[in-house]
Amino acid sequence: MKPLENKSFFKKKEKLNATLISGVNGVGKTTTIGKIGKILKNNGSKVIFAASDTFRAAAIEQLENWASKVDVQIVKSSQGADPASVAFKAVDEAIKNNFDQVLIDTAGRLQNKKNLMEEYKKIANVTKKIDPNAPHNVILVLDATSGQNVLNQVEEFNKIIPITGIVMTKLDGTAKGGILLALAKKYEIPIIALGLGEKEDDLQLFEAEKFAEAFTQIN
Repeated sequence: MKPLENKSFFKKKEKLNATLISGVNGVGKTTTIGKIGKILKNNGSKVIFAASDTFRAAAIEQLENWASKVDVQIVKSSQGADPASVAFKAVDEAIKNNFDQVLIDTAGRLQNKKNLMEEYKKIANVTKKIDPNAPHNVILVLDATSGQNVLNQVEEFNKIIPITGIVMTKLDGTAKGGILLALAKKYEIPIIALGLGEKEDDLQLFEAEKFAEAFTQIN
């Protein structure tokens, strides 16, 4: 798993870096954005969140709370607004005000819901109107307790927009993330970080050796 470490993701960038964060409902996507935002900010980046999960009012509110907690800016609209327009506005604002990082939240998608996946693709396409290379990263958040189902999620999301990194959450319970080994072998997608709990510092950069040690430990 060593070649799949990607610690450079969290380093300060020379140019704007727009990251699309995706995943199915309940994996801890919005919480992960908050934690990533904190690490990026601590590393000297100027960060802005885009609340493009306009499907649920609670998601906008949750991201607002995280923005306030880690002290970063947020671009949002009302529930039911066009998610792509929120992403566009955030990237546009980031360029005008010299932000380094835009983290775009998206609605939890069931990979078998075609209309939601089309909307997800539209969010990515609209950012390209401002920067042809955007989104620069596409991070898929996966829940360690989902077992074999995560392979299917990676397969489906990868078809829509190629995934550039994975964050595995909920590794604080009985799940040891063995599915990560299967993912690493099958897809060879970089593993960005591991979520070990709910607190804002509970996101750890992925280190293959540490993961292997924890994984092989006998309880």
